[in-house]
Amino acid sequence: MRRPHLFFPRPRTGPAPFAALGAACAAALLLGGCSDGGGRAAGAAGRGDPPAVLVAGLEDLAAKSGCKLQNRTEAEELQQGACKSGQNRYTLLTFATDEGQAEWLKEAKPWGGTYLVGLRWVVVGTEPTLQTLRQELGGQIQKGEDHGHGSGGHAGHTPG
Repeated sequence: MRRPHLFFPRPRTGPAPFAALGAACAAALLLGGCSDGGGRAAGAAGRGDPPAVLVAGLEDLAAKSGCKLQNRTEAEELQQGACKSGQNRYTLLTFATDEGQAEWLKEAKPWGGTYLVGLRWVVVGTEPTLQTLRQELGGQIQKGEDHGHGSGGHAGHTPG
């Protein structure tokens, strides 16, 4: 019986399999910025967290977040796209499996960033943007690792 293929880890067969990983990590680093906490959820689970919406794919998540999808990337394990809504920029990801989502978050969080996490989907962006999106999408805000540079040390990672 063949084990289901997950996004991580993947046997090294050349540079192509890691292109999506590199793009996803770069998006997390550039769009997510740095955080003040090491992987804590912003707000305790069960205390008023809106339930995460179910999505039928990347286009559905984009529609529910109110943005026009740009720069779409597809792999067997995930779909990724950039979004801009007003002044807010963020990255949307949907996953084929719960395990793939968990592995992606495990790999992305050491780069810092802030993540709105739902059922087989993640939005990467600034905390204020994610707080706004959370009202429509639900989910929990989680933070990547603190880089230890104090406040404002990585302000350049987050586009205006």
